[in-house]
Amino acid sequence: MFIETDLESVLAHLNKLTPETTPEWGKMSAQRMVEHLTDTIRIATGEAPQELIIPEDKIERMVAFLYSDKPMARNIEVPFAKADTPLRNEELELAVDEFVEAYLEFQELFAANPDLKTVHAFYGPLNYEQWDLLNKKHLTHHFTQFGIL
Repeated sequence: MFIETDLESVLAHLNKLTPETTPEWGKMSAQRMVEHLTDTIRIATGEAPQELIIPEDKIERMVAFLYSDKPMARNIEVPFAKADTPLRNEELELAVDEFVEAYLEFQELFAANPDLKTVHAFYGPLNYEQWDLLNKKHLTHHFTQFGIL
């Protein structure tokens, strides 16, 4: 139901994108979506730390969602993922390269620090397994959005 998060699988889908690929819903461009995926990885590595947005008593329910087979809702808006965020890269291919670099840093960081937890604004402190579950849902969500799954 959800995409595998190994880099080969993820790249097989990302490489289907072109600058002209349009979403089935939402306002992000293909490049903005890839940069958003990178932003999420940087949250996971702690490079872009987040403050908890939800009340602490809701964390358990949010984390339970990660372990469920429920997909992420369409058209969800979160304050750290604006469609009009300026692009960082000159072109889509460079955005994919940036994603790959961040993804490899994520894998290396958690391999070297298996007990590490970093905060997601809506899910609280997550370990590697939980970030991987979130990435599966998140990648599936956006790859469905752009018709590349």
